[in-house]
Amino acid sequence: MPRPPSRDTLNELKAAVGSGSWFDSQEDLAPYIVDFRRLYRGVTPLALLPRDAAQVSKILEICNRDEVAVVPHGGNTGYCGAATPDESGSQIVLSMRRLNRVRRLYAANDSMIIEAGCTLAEAQTAARDADRLFPLSLGSEGTAQIGGNLSTNAGGTAVLRYGMMRDLVLGLEVVLADGRVMSSLKSLRKDNTGYDVKSLFIGAEGTLGLITAASLKLFPLPADTATALVAVDSPQHALDLLSMLRTAAGDQVTTFELMPRLAVELTVKHVAGVANPLAQGAAWYLLIELTSPNPRQNLAALLTDELQRAATEGMVEDALIATSIAQSLAMWKLRESVPEAQRHHGASLKHDISVPVSSVPKLIEDGSALVRRLAPEGDVLGYGHLGDGNLHFNVSLRPGADSTAFLRRGEQLERAIFDLVDSLGGSISAEHGIGRLKAAEFASRADPVELSVMRDLKRTLDPKGILNPGKVLT
Repeated sequence: MPRPPSRDTLNELKAAVGSGSWFDSQEDLAPYIVDFRRLYRGVTPLALLPRDAAQVSKILEICNRDEVAVVPHGGNTGYCGAATPDESGSQIVLSMRRLNRVRRLYAANDSMIIEAGCTLAEAQTAARDADRLFPLSLGSEGTAQIGGNLSTNAGGTAVLRYGMMRDLVLGLEVVLADGRVMSSLKSLRKDNTGYDVKSLFIGAEGTLGLITAASLKLFPLPADTATALVAVDSPQHALDLLSMLRTAAGDQVTTFELMPRLAVELTVKHVAGVANPLAQGAAWYLLIELTSPNPRQNLAALLTDELQRAATEGMVEDALIATSIAQSLAMWKLRESVPEAQRHHGASLKHDISVPVSSVPKLIEDGSALVRRLAPEGDVLGYGHLGDGNLHFNVSLRPGADSTAFLRRGEQLERAIFDLVDSLGGSISAEHGIGRLKAAEFASRADPVELSVMRDLKRTLDPKGILNPGKVLT
């Protein structure tokens, strides 16, 4: 069991990173003790900012020896409290932000080796400078770090084509709980030598080891892009359109995002510079993007033809295909500003869930019925990545409704939503991880044998329980 660090341990940890690479004043520690959603406020005696894997190794060697808990901290954009120390004041924070080098980029091999503290935007820029694409895309990409993306197996808006973060990893450098460094930064597409150990650390939220660098896949830059904003009358018609487009364009369908009318209305109302160019009365909106590295693909013509055919078959009510980069960016801003609009609008209950793509309409229908029954002060605002079955099934407080009563219903509603998700063969955490927020629900719902295997792995890789305790596994 981890225990509070002694003064000698704290001094040894400070010496391990050197002057200017640690904080222990309350003012300097403030950014490291509150999570992004302000659900948790912890206490820590020390934040360390190592500059390389060797310093991370030394930190963990000391902490493992003295049984001191370590909480890894990245860009602090997570939704589940995974990067925040607890209230005991005994956990050390280890910030990855100074491990921020692109070590090497192999354009001919379509890969790069990048450290965990680089932001996602920096990774994208490094790839673009080499005429390559790193396809992970998130609203928080200017702040979110690669290490956090790996630790939560981040998703985003291009999963339909490129997969989750796990699918973009070729190799990892990981510091284990006892300080040993596992260096497996290969750039191989094929490697069947033993267990796929690196996969254990992706999505583990720093509970099995600390990722310090990764070898990541790159792709050709898109040379042809077609973006459209589309109005439909139901999620089922949206799915029908998705099927039609995938038949016509295959994996060139990169983005297929769903937004209800309420999400669009709130975004136009609360976020400057956002407009809805389509009919205001549509029930649902889609942001669709097709991309290809072939500049002669003429995706705009393909998309136009398919949307016209969908309209004649009653799937589409209205559509606008972007004719300029500015118009495309405006459509993306409409979609990406939905979370900001919700914050301006007021209290909300959030659920990051996924179901099989074919079950999304039933999730929306049955989930909305649950909201009407269990949280009548709220309106359903379910939006997100329809193409991969991940919906942010949020509920926003109605203007003038009792916010105290509404928020009090959150726990009961969450259980009911999770029960529905389970019945549909879905997941209670699609892309934001488990962290501290969902640890108890995860423990009560996971397959017992699978959970036992996870606990065995934790005991094997972190026998003293020093790595991010209280997160993922209770």
